[in-house]
Amino acid sequence: MSGISVLTAAAVVGIVGIFIGLFLGAAGIIFKVEVNEKEEEVLNALPGNNCGGCGYPGCSGLATAIANGEAPVNACPVGGEAVGAKIAEIMGVEAQETVRKVAFVHCQGDCDKTHLDYDYSGIEDCRMLSFVPNGGPKSCNYGCLGYGTCAKVCPFDAISIVNGVAVVDKDKCKACGKCTAVCPKNLISLVPYSAPYMVACSSKDKGPVTMKACSVGCIGCGICAKNCPSEAIKVEEFRAVIDGEKCTGCGTCMEKCPKKAIVEA
Repeated sequence: MSGISVLTAAAVVGIVGIFIGLFLGAAGIIFKVEVNEKEEEVLNALPGNNCGGCGYPGCSGLATAIANGEAPVNACPVGGEAVGAKIAEIMGVEAQETVRKVAFVHCQGDCDKTHLDYDYSGIEDCRMLSFVPNGGPKSCNYGCLGYGTCAKVCPFDAISIVNGVAVVDKDKCKACGKCTAVCPKNLISLVPYSAPYMVACSSKDKGPVTMKACSVGCIGCGICAKNCPSEAIKVEEFRAVIDGEKCTGCGTCMEKCPKKAIVEA
């Protein structure tokens, strides 16, 4: 190959390279995406768990919503009040009061307190038991199945299965809501961390039926409601319900409950 051919080839490559560089540079300017600095700051302030408990697709989705004014500064349940205050400072708004919440299992029917209709042998996933007779082997069709699907999805290791029933560690729970979403019995709810007492039963069966299935199930007798000095309890669908706003935490309901279905939260 002659020297002229080599120089020609080099020139062509150089010209093509320059053209591509100019094209990419122009494209970068034309299609440049403006970065919202506040969005970046908010994202850095978030804990980065990407649990989805805020209702947005991960922390980046929430950061975008907050920066655009579409979500409150305290929308992150994991970060709580501290993160909310930091983001409020970034956004230049007043910090909003945050009520810390935790997951609560409305059931205490463990293996010693509930009756079984049959022995189950199969996939240990609570969601699969909707396909078996009566929705599971326990006589109570509303109680915890105890196969730990909630514990498996908890990103904070806040749930454990103790003797056939799910138990939440209040101090580890970040109220992300994954357990509430996955429980096929819908017996896990997010309640205020400071709630003094809760009804640890989800049964909607009449008293006699509940008593046959579980020794600690609420029978809807109404004794708690009759003795509550602040009228914070009522019976709905054969089960006691506590109004957290009226409850003063006196403990009378727990003391009077004949089945011990009301417990300290």
